[in-house]
Amino acid sequence: MTWERRTWRTLEPLHGMIYFSPQAEAAYRKLGLTGRMGYFASRAAAFGPVPAEAVVATFYNFNPRLVRQALPAAWHIAAPADILDARLNAADTTLRQVLGDVVDSPQMSRAAGLAREAAEAVSGELGGRPLYAAHTALPWPAEPHLVLWHAATLLREYRGDGHLAALLTAGLSGIEALVSHAATGAVPAETLRVTRGWTKTDWAAAVSRLRERGWLSDGSLTERGRGEREAIEQATDRMSTAPYAALGDDRCQELCSLVRPWSKRLGAELMSWAAARTPEGLRTPRTG
Repeated sequence: MTWERRTWRTLEPLHGMIYFSPQAEAAYRKLGLTGRMGYFASRAAAFGPVPAEAVVATFYNFNPRLVRQALPAAWHIAAPADILDARLNAADTTLRQVLGDVVDSPQMSRAAGLAREAAEAVSGELGGRPLYAAHTALPWPAEPHLVLWHAATLLREYRGDGHLAALLTAGLSGIEALVSHAATGAVPAETLRVTRGWTKTDWAAAVSRLRERGWLSDGSLTERGRGEREAIEQATDRMSTAPYAALGDDRCQELCSLVRPWSKRLGAELMSWAAARTPEGLRTPRTG
């Protein structure tokens, strides 16, 4: 496994926990954001009060009807700046609750410095990276654990933007990306279908299209489909190399060693939070 993929996977729970955190959900609800509004508005708030179409484009694999149910209505309830503050405060509360005293440790400061260096190494390369670019305009938090969280967010969005470019190059629509991802066995198809708001009819049509292209057979990837999916992942890795190349292998390894135990603790909490919700309430990072 390449360092860019390994480091991203190690950091991912630090970013991904915000989509499941009960503290985040409560913070958005306090602002008056209900249902999916909290997810779409909090992740898109770095853009400002954009129309639903901008989020359909950059989030890619959600049913546009689902996005339009949340936006632009959310912007009439809470300002993007207030939503961003709520998100950051929820990240602070969640990390302190799960990680405890480690948030104030020298190890946290070191990890935060390494992750920030990686995230800032590509801050001048914004072309084709809309979500990363929007988040680079946000101020850096002061506390190390929030610096680490913000850096993980930037690195995740940087990779995600590149992943969408790879999906588009492969000729996959948002729902087709989900169907092919589910066929790898990584995530249950029903989870992806429900959380992204697609109907069973929508899903069946996408399955049929991929079957006609030779990607699927009996719900599983064909040899061609596996090759195409691997090509997408390799392209994503290539487009995500720069931040980690700036650190070099040794410091990537150091960052992973520091963060891995925290990510495991956050990952365990994330699974318990997710299990406590109905499928309709699940919100996961961009996948496909």
